[in-house]
Amino acid sequence: MPKAHQELTPREVVRMLDADIVGQNDAKRAVAIAVRNRWRRKHLPEELQHEVSPKNILMIGPTGVGKTEIARRLAKLTGAPFIKIEATKFTEVGYYGRDVESMIRELVDNAIGIVRETEKEKVEAEAKTRAEKRLLDQLISPRPPHTATEPEEQEKHERSRQRMKEMLEAGQLEDRKVELTIEQKSSPVMLGGMGLEQMDMDFQGMLEKIMPKNSTRREMTVADARKVMIEQETESLLDKERIHDAAIQLAENLGMIFLDEIDKIVANEGKGGADVSRQGVQRDLLPIVEGTMVQTKYGYVNTDHIMFIAAGAFHKVSPSDLMPELQGRFPIRVELTDLTKEDFVRILTEPKSSLTRQYVELMKTEEVLVNFTDDALEEIASYAYQVNQTTQNIGARRLYTIMERLLEELSFEAPEMKYATVEVNASYVKQRLDDVSKDEDLSRFIL
Repeated sequence: MPKAHQELTPREVVRMLDADIVGQNDAKRAVAIAVRNRWRRKHLPEELQHEVSPKNILMIGPTGVGKTEIARRLAKLTGAPFIKIEATKFTEVGYYGRDVESMIRELVDNAIGIVRETEKEKVEAEAKTRAEKRLLDQLISPRPPHTATEPEEQEKHERSRQRMKEMLEAGQLEDRKVELTIEQKSSPVMLGGMGLEQMDMDFQGMLEKIMPKNSTRREMTVADARKVMIEQETESLLDKERIHDAAIQLAENLGMIFLDEIDKIVANEGKGGADVSRQGVQRDLLPIVEGTMVQTKYGYVNTDHIMFIAAGAFHKVSPSDLMPELQGRFPIRVELTDLTKEDFVRILTEPKSSLTRQYVELMKTEEVLVNFTDDALEEIASYAYQVNQTTQNIGARRLYTIMERLLEELSFEAPEMKYATVEVNASYVKQRLDDVSKDEDLSRFIL
């Protein structure tokens, strides 16, 4: 049983991140400490807990070096509600587009999903028991009415029901047909226009309460009906109000928002138009990061202790070009480094879900065994580094395009190569990538 996130030490968090992400130790240490600080805050006296703000992080570095992956993996191993959103999606209030408060609503939706799964596990056994009872009721005739021969009839009915139950548990009735009533959800009503996002959700919730539910009867096998019935019984056992309250608490105390491309909302000096809105987005973002109350359809959410991890390449602008007040809300700054050839070799081999392992397993489904030699990995890393240097640097994402190009022919022919063994060595790599990498325009297009 893995440790709960509250018990993870910074060293353990870094070790877990190391299993999937190569290098960037400074960034890993920063997020590990930030997670531990949340555990520390929970152990403070209550009056002091409210005073301790999360240590928001600003990650600075080029694309493809692991900024998003660190945040995503961190949320996964801590079980915290997490959303990734691009700052460029937002517009200032009064402009057409999304308002910054929408990310808090998304975070709550994410938290509801986490809490629902936990609650579903708690009622799973009861839901299965109820579903089996309903299936039995479908498969056997109703209990006979009270008659003069009631004891005998009742005993016969119980024996039949017991036999049917034993057959059902033994899996002998999986293909038998039963009829089931299924409720169909009405299609959502969408309203367009600025400022209508929250109204949209409220209006939809109101319609769901007043509109009649559509029900249809469908014939399906016992195997399929069981799944539907378990889902129906699970829904009926869940306390939605309790889930919503717990989700808001979870989002408020453990929620994490990864705000990507924050450098894109820095206005260029002396320009108007869209830049005015970009500066406005910073102003709208400030109260959310500082701490405010945001209305959602599940209730008000306090953003005081939601952790924000912002990231940007900052090629054309500097973090100091952000609004001073916003800069102050990201006290921890971490610079991520460009990936070297050696980093690419490690990325290809060290993570437990490395690209090479993914392709080996994919080809195994076709009964084709693929072996990557050490010199092949060196060669692939060399091509990735070279193309990144001569064209646009997209970091580790370059490996995806290189590997796809390298194994394109094999992927196409694999179904006809049953039980073959393919060795991917340096010669194999050079043969398929050399011409492409030499043609700069072509490498821009293909790699």
